[in-house]
Amino acid sequence: MGPAFVAAIAYVDPGNVAANLSAGARFGYLLLWVLVLANLMAVLVQYLSAKVGLVTGQSLPALLGVRLGRPARLAYWVQAELVALATDLAEIVGGALALHLLFGIDLLPAGVIITVVSLGLLAIQSRFGFRPFEFVVMCFLAVITLGFMAGLLVTRLDPSMALAGLRPRFQGSESVLLAVSMLGATVMPHAVYAHSGLTGDRFGGADTRPAADTRRLLGVQRLDVLLSLLIAGSVNIGMLLLAAGSLFGTDIDSIEGAHAAIATSLGPWIALAFAVGLLASGIASSSVGALAGSVIMAGLLRLRIPLLVRRAVTAIPALVVLALGADPTRALVISQVVLSLGIPFALIPLVRLTANRDLMGAHRNARWLTALAWLVVVIACGLNAALVVGAVGG
Repeated sequence: MGPAFVAAIAYVDPGNVAANLSAGARFGYLLLWVLVLANLMAVLVQYLSAKVGLVTGQSLPALLGVRLGRPARLAYWVQAELVALATDLAEIVGGALALHLLFGIDLLPAGVIITVVSLGLLAIQSRFGFRPFEFVVMCFLAVITLGFMAGLLVTRLDPSMALAGLRPRFQGSESVLLAVSMLGATVMPHAVYAHSGLTGDRFGGADTRPAADTRRLLGVQRLDVLLSLLIAGSVNIGMLLLAAGSLFGTDIDSIEGAHAAIATSLGPWIALAFAVGLLASGIASSSVGALAGSVIMAGLLRLRIPLLVRRAVTAIPALVVLALGADPTRALVISQVVLSLGIPFALIPLVRLTANRDLMGAHRNARWLTALAWLVVVIACGLNAALVVGAVGG
């Protein structure tokens, strides 16, 4: 166990914070159904990602890299890199916001600090291997969980309204934008790429071990995914419930505003816990995002750039956004929409490959599992189409 907990960090990154708090503050419990649906979808997606790496010994980008012609491979790499850059933007901007809230540091130098600290976290993986890195990431996940869930202890929730929030519906184009942003922040393409790489690198392919061992490892990976995403999903839902219960109607339009409102409504200690959780989220998810980008580049371009070098280079766009003084919260939400638009490019080949008899052998998806996975793809693409219609209509 462990790879899914690394992938789960991507599900509680600062982009999730911006999307979930914005949804709860503006629309109350209205979009709770989106989070529940997205987290159920994520469990299936991350299991399939772990499965393809475990059975083939290769990451999803590597499998596509040998199946696509050069033009298609380069085009696929471009969209995957855009997803990775959107991820970096969300994570560094979110971490910088946390340092600003905690210590009053200006956003640009705070972004540089987050980048440097994430380099240190990646150095653990480069020097000591995956197990120590996974342990450190799991500790960060614990801090994130405590930081973001603390407010629920003193938040008055409306159970009937929360139950009504499980009924699928929208309320104007802005709710559609936020719903797609929440989907992009939950079913994250770069987490799919990273997870397949983690299991492939650690366990090798099914042809290297007895069939019984592969079945046992697949069972362990199911448990790994369920536990990690149960935690991450609970944190996401908890953030929306906190915003709906304590911030609804307060005209919150930024994470800084949410932090101030939390301090006023729930007390300074809850606001402090929130800021610490946001900081842990930015640092840990930034490292996982760099790992995903490395998997993408190695698989599609067959280039292996040191993780620390890649982290330093891909941090530049986020630092430019901070230097230009763009609205950080809006940048976070839009970055999650970019992630959502990248979902079909990750999910469609994932479903096709895990259902492929020649590739997966006896471990290919059952028909019912493939049908369920295609349903996930249809839902994701449907919400993306709703975003386009809402944007045009708006």
